[in-house]
Amino acid sequence: MIRDILPDHPQRQALTDELHARPAPELGAPGRALFIALQAPDAAAVRDAEADRAHLAGIIARHGGTPPEAEADQYLAELDGFRLKWERHTEFVSYTLYEEGPAGRLFDAALARHFPEDWLAAAPGRLIVAIEVEVVHVEALEAAEAFLEETLGPVLARDSLAAARVIDGNALAAGDFRVQPDGFTRFAMIVHGPAGPRRIGRVVQRLIEIESYRTLAMLALPVARRTAARINQIEGELGALVAQAARGRDAPPDAELLDRLTRQSADLEELAVASAFRFGAGAAYEAIVHERIAMLREQRLEGRQLFSEFMNRRFQQAMRTCHAAQRRLGELAARASRTAELLRTRVSVAVEAQNQELLASMNRRAAMQLRLQQTVEGLSVVAISYYGVSLMGYLLGPLAGRIGLAKGELTAAAVLPVVALVWWSVRRIRKRVDSKE
Repeated sequence: MIRDILPDHPQRQALTDELHARPAPELGAPGRALFIALQAPDAAAVRDAEADRAHLAGIIARHGGTPPEAEADQYLAELDGFRLKWERHTEFVSYTLYEEGPAGRLFDAALARHFPEDWLAAAPGRLIVAIEVEVVHVEALEAAEAFLEETLGPVLARDSLAAARVIDGNALAAGDFRVQPDGFTRFAMIVHGPAGPRRIGRVVQRLIEIESYRTLAMLALPVARRTAARINQIEGELGALVAQAARGRDAPPDAELLDRLTRQSADLEELAVASAFRFGAGAAYEAIVHERIAMLREQRLEGRQLFSEFMNRRFQQAMRTCHAAQRRLGELAARASRTAELLRTRVSVAVEAQNQELLASMNRRAAMQLRLQQTVEGLSVVAISYYGVSLMGYLLGPLAGRIGLAKGELTAAAVLPVVALVWWSVRRIRKRVDSKE
């Protein structure tokens, strides 16, 4: 075997298993499915995985099932007359119950009896999605249309009802996307042609996913509305700041404007950080919704709107609001950045002008110091020469008589050589100092 010679990559099996981790369920007609999704209101993406698994273990133990593996993120098992499917997603946990056989009454939430009240009350999260799907079987398309009109019509809202032919025209799928008084959103699938349990199960799963991911995607809508309101406020403040900056000499100091702009940029950055995850997740869920609708391969049922039409008319409007808020946030941040760059340029130019003025002032002071130094040097030469001549007078005074000169004459004769010597010495010392600098 190749594995005896070439070992597997550590992640090879795990990555392959991921493709088969969530198989589509099988469900016969008649039958039903009940789905609930739990999500923590805050920090849902970093919730406690062990608490989720402990909650699952609680219901499995009540029905005598085998618990999942320690690190499992999905679970599927046959329990007391029903199937339980559990999945742990990025920010929510879902439980789906499947049951086959005739229904006593449509949409009576009979499967919910398998969820004990105390177990529900101890759930690590709140209910974000609850769905009932009824699967019925009739003998022909006409009977299916009549069932949709006469039996489902009174229990589903007509103004929001979406319906389409699915499974190559062998079944009808319908739903009104409304939360009923019992807390569930209702969907129905009316099978009237050849359709096996696997195909029925896939369609039921897609209906559940369309509604659950639609709800999760729209969690971005309240964030978008709050973000848009704050953007409007910051946009007005930024416009006023730009207008003040354009006044020229009458404008407030650039440093003050830049400080205000920095605070606005910080507010925008805070908004971006606070909304980034929700907007990103909303866009991902939106893509899944459209993908699942496309996978239904809808065929029009005369007089009824398709699921895709319902979503384009209602759901897509909400998501456009989210996209617009995210886009405006990015554009406003870019405008604030450009304005800050302009102000920083103005401040830099002003600072450069001040620096040039400072350098000119320093040059003037250096020139004055040079002239003063030269003056001091001249005075120093005079002073040193005076003392040098005096010393020469004392030193050469006794020799004046011997060479036939008066002391004053000899002293006068020494003035020029002494002054020249002192001047030469001072110049040489200054040159040495300058060369060392």
